[in-house]
Amino acid sequence: MQNTGSNTPRVVLLDIEGTTLPVAFVHKVLFPYARTHLPALLVQQSDNPVVRQALAETAQLAPGVPVAEQLERWMDADAKVAPLKSLQGLCWEQGYRQGELVADLYADVVPALRAWKAEGITLAVYSSGSEAAQKLIYGYTEQGDVTPLFSAFFDLKMGGKREAASYSAIVGKAGWNPADVLFLSDVVAELAAAAQAGLQVCQIARPQDGTVADADYRVAASLPEAAHLFGLPEGA
Repeated sequence: MQNTGSNTPRVVLLDIEGTTLPVAFVHKVLFPYARTHLPALLVQQSDNPVVRQALAETAQLAPGVPVAEQLERWMDADAKVAPLKSLQGLCWEQGYRQGELVADLYADVVPALRAWKAEGITLAVYSSGSEAAQKLIYGYTEQGDVTPLFSAFFDLKMGGKREAASYSAIVGKAGWNPADVLFLSDVVAELAAAAQAGLQVCQIARPQDGTVADADYRVAASLPEAAHLFGLPEGA
């Protein structure tokens, strides 16, 4: 088993999908919502600098392909590309603010996060979704706005989640000691990259998501279980 250091983490860096939020919410609610509303958004917000930049980046990444067609291709492939994530984030912002979207976090998440925060643990998020989309997810939950629990949000601007350099960039920007940071994710390739960068890691294998536990890493089925493994308060 890798990464069995005994340091009690001072920072917990969290993935979202499959870790704090059911995969089904992302794939069965958020993605279809963005796909449905994206064409109208591109017309209605054509003067929005975020939209203009995303469209320009799309054209640059796929020269000769109509932008709308390329966005559809990326959505079909669930591609982790920044311009698509930015546009999806705008769609979701509209949906959250209109009350059409509400994030359904796992029941153990908010109590655990509150317990860690109360203990002085720094909490942060690293997701392929844009920083804006991350804040929307945690800003509009069944438990209310929980964004104040987090000190930082990181997205693909830091690099891909399966690249060790991304985690080094995050800890460097935040001024953290890598060994003090615990990264929680359901994706083994992300854990491997974070561990290579010197972070402590734990796989969150939610039975509800059908995540397959990997014997090479510490594994927990919930945030309280992860807390128990790493000497953190487990929450109510």
